[in-house]
Amino acid sequence: ITHPLPSLQEVGPTMVGDEHSDPSLMSFLGATKRNMLGNNFSEYYVNEAPRVVLNKLESCGYRVVSMTGVGQTLVWCLHKE
Repeated sequence: ITHPLPSLQEVGPTMVGDEHSDPSLMSFLGATKRNMLGNNFSEYYVNEAPRVVLNKLESCGYRVVSMTGVGQTLVWCLHKE
């Protein structure tokens, strides 16, 4: 038995990096660095849909290696060729 997922009308933010990410790549993506209350780490995010971010990363030589879902979160693993 399968249950169709409801259509999602909202997208974002898209998390694109952590505190150790390349600052020049984060700048290229237009990412903003933030520290969420209660977390002891920073993260970079953009307010664009994942497909827009993935297209930008592809233009820099990154390729999707795998993708999985964790709850309502999608996670992509990329590799730079």
